[in-house]
Amino acid sequence: MPARVTVPSLFPPPGYAHVSVVEAGARLAFLAGAVPLDAAGKIVGVGDPVRQAEQVIANLGEQLRAVGSDFAHVVATDVYVVSGEPRVLSDVWGVVEASGLSTGPHSSTLLGVACLGYTGQLVEITATAVVPESQSQSQSQSESESESEF
Repeated sequence: MPARVTVPSLFPPPGYAHVSVVEAGARLAFLAGAVPLDAAGKIVGVGDPVRQAEQVIANLGEQLRAVGSDFAHVVATDVYVVSGEPRVLSDVWGVVEASGLSTGPHSSTLLGVACLGYTGQLVEITATAVVPESQSQSQSQSESESESEF
C-alpha cells in the first residue's frame, strides 16, 4: 500500500498529500487520461464541467478495475479543467473528493487549461495507481496463461 505524506513544515493541502511513496517492486498502472465520453464515444455533459467530471471519474474507475486496482490505490492524479475560473476548478475538485478518489489522500495537481483533445471536452484526469499484490499476482498468472496459449 502506498504511504501518503503530508509535510508538516508546508501548508496543509486541501484533500491531497504532498508525497506518495511506493516501495520498489510494486506493480504500477499509468492510466491514460480519462475523458468524458460514453461507451459510444459521445461527449457527456456538453457545457457542464461537473457532469463531465462525474463521467471522467466513472471512466477512471473502469480503467482501474480493468487492471485490478481501485481509487484507494491511486497515488497521483493530474486534473485538467478547461477554465480560468477558480470556482469552476473548485467545482470539479468537489466531484473528485466526493468520488472517493482523493481517499488516501493522493498527490494531485489541478490545472486550468485552454483546451483538451475532444471538441466540447472540459475535464480530463490522468492517474498513477498501485495494483495490489494479490491482483498483480493473479493478473500476472492470467497474462502468463494467455501468452502460453499462443
